[in-house]
Amino acid sequence: MTPAQFVARHGAQWDAFEQRLAGKPGAGDAASFPADYRRICRHLALARERRYPQETIDRLNALAMAGQLMLYAPRRRLGADIATFLASGFPQAVRRHGRLLALALAVFYLPLLASLFATWAKPPLIYSLMPAENVAQYEAMYHAGRKIIGHARDDADNLAMFGFYISNNVGIGFQTFAAGLLAGIGSLFLLVYNGLAIGMVAGYLTARGHGELFWQFVCGHGAFELNAIVLCGLTGLMLGRALVAPGRRLRRDALVAAAREAVPMLYGAALMLFIAAVIEAFWSSRMAIAADIKFAVAALWWLLVIAYFTLAGRTPAAAPEPPRAP
Repeated sequence: MTPAQFVARHGAQWDAFEQRLAGKPGAGDAASFPADYRRICRHLALARERRYPQETIDRLNALAMAGQLMLYAPRRRLGADIATFLASGFPQAVRRHGRLLALALAVFYLPLLASLFATWAKPPLIYSLMPAENVAQYEAMYHAGRKIIGHARDDADNLAMFGFYISNNVGIGFQTFAAGLLAGIGSLFLLVYNGLAIGMVAGYLTARGHGELFWQFVCGHGAFELNAIVLCGLTGLMLGRALVAPGRRLRRDALVAAAREAVPMLYGAALMLFIAAVIEAFWSSRMAIAADIKFAVAALWWLLVIAYFTLAGRTPAAAPEPPRAP
């Protein structure tokens, strides 16, 4: 192979590697960098062995040295990586899957709202989804003076309930994610079911006269808990799409790629569930806080969550160039 043929065959790979070293977007993912670096080293060894022109050897040597520095550079602190992910990576990842997000939002919130108003108008509808003993438990929890909300719960009770909320919420979220392995149908089913269940409980308790206590209790953590469940459904749908429509990849490879992107989003959703559990255990249950304050704080949480996923991580648009004089 002549030097010109060698450059013609591999030059595009060298250009792409240079772009990756420069940090240009779209130049490749981090997982393939070691393999690309080894390819550059192999090309450098061939160029030296075949005594190709010095300019080719010098270019490959510079690429190999820069790649080695990047590959073996000290890793950033874990805290910095987490902060970067939360500040920009998490909302960017969610926005990249806008269509699946819209589907997850629709199949969760539409049944929730429909069942809420239907059960509010006709309370016995709740028995079509839940057994009578579960309904009785929900109604008993929101009688005045019960421990779910009010002065009867002390700090020990709140701490115990915090552990329960963490276990319960994370369990629901992980089930919704893992059910995506059933071609996405499992995640869709759990989103619809949880939406119906939450809406029916809200409508039933409101119709039965327990709305004041119920809404004071749930409003504070709803923005985090409900939307975290939606995000868990989104990650499950990502797995389902990889199985149903893998494209040109093997299903196994498509599933691995989808999971690699979905799992960090699942961590973000888990953090939201943790925040919801903190609010639910230590804020929502306190009757000493006026209802108006609870509702105002809840509205603020909703605005912040919506703004975060809508705006965080967006780069400012470049300013248009001024018109040139003719």
